[in-house]
Amino acid sequence: MRTEPQAPVAMAYRWIPNLLALGLAAACLVSCQKAEPPQAVLATQPAKVCNEFSSEAQVYVAPGSFTMGDDRFPEEGPLRKEQLRKGFWMDVHEVTNGQFARFVEATGYITVAERRPDPSAYPEIPADQLVPGSAVFQLKNAERALANDVSAWWSFVPGAYWRAPEGLNSTIVGRENYPVVHVVLADAQAYARWAGRRLPSEIEWEWAARGADPASVNDHEQPSQANTWQGKFPIQDAAIDGYAGLAPVGCFAPNGIGLHDMIGNVWEWTVDPYYERRPRTIKAGAKGDDPMQKGVPVATIKGGSFLCAPGYCMRYRPGARHGQDLALGASHIGFRTVGDAPAPASKPPP
Repeated sequence: MRTEPQAPVAMAYRWIPNLLALGLAAACLVSCQKAEPPQAVLATQPAKVCNEFSSEAQVYVAPGSFTMGDDRFPEEGPLRKEQLRKGFWMDVHEVTNGQFARFVEATGYITVAERRPDPSAYPEIPADQLVPGSAVFQLKNAERALANDVSAWWSFVPGAYWRAPEGLNSTIVGRENYPVVHVVLADAQAYARWAGRRLPSEIEWEWAARGADPASVNDHEQPSQANTWQGKFPIQDAAIDGYAGLAPVGCFAPNGIGLHDMIGNVWEWTVDPYYERRPRTIKAGAKGDDPMQKGVPVATIKGGSFLCAPGYCMRYRPGARHGQDLALGASHIGFRTVGDAPAPASKPPP
């Protein structure tokens, strides 16, 4: 009989601060929700028919100026004027399992989650307990979850990676048009280079998420056209939006410039190091700094995920942001790419 390695315990404790940070706004979990036995809740509407896209579908994001940030949480400020002097092309949707599979088939690339961790990076963990894997959302104990114990719904799962997102014996067969997950920043950058593109900066990402609209304002309400969590987090996902967990890409209406799923579904990597207060300039080689993850190199992720609810996370807004460990993927983090081709030709006046 196969036995599970002990590494998940060690790795989980090594990354508990990060997993706690992934929870985001956890204090409200206890104060806003009563401890009740979990109930089975079915979706109240059928899953939406999703759009089909060409594998290279992108939209042009014109340059412009806008007010960046938000005031819901401290790390989102200060509100400030930003200007993008150069436009860019952005993927219409998050990179999918199918797209990532083509990259892996063409290059033989092995993601960080598939590699054995470097013992020098984890001196407190015995080397024989360091195994490949990734962080997976899986509710294990409702009572502990309602007591705000993050380990009740986050686990380091050995064998979890993009092709086996829930761990050993799971598969992406039939989920080719779902966003790829369990990719770290380096994995996303490797894909982008292969595709002849790059990852967006935080400013580019937020401008695009706001529909390249200078008049965009901050809205703190839970969006209706995004895959987020409805119900009592983390024990009850009512799936009112049609999806419990991840959704295929493009199942919700696009924003004003044609981008799907900028909010919700999966967090998306940007290339910028994360700081609790966004710096005006970022030095080359900067590794970021997050008080929740002291000493851990971090980059900025944006957009929130299917785990964001009004009483927990609430990062389903363009101005929201979070610092993510460069070495840790998760089952709710993906990415999309941008390109620097010339702007489309202007149409002549009628």
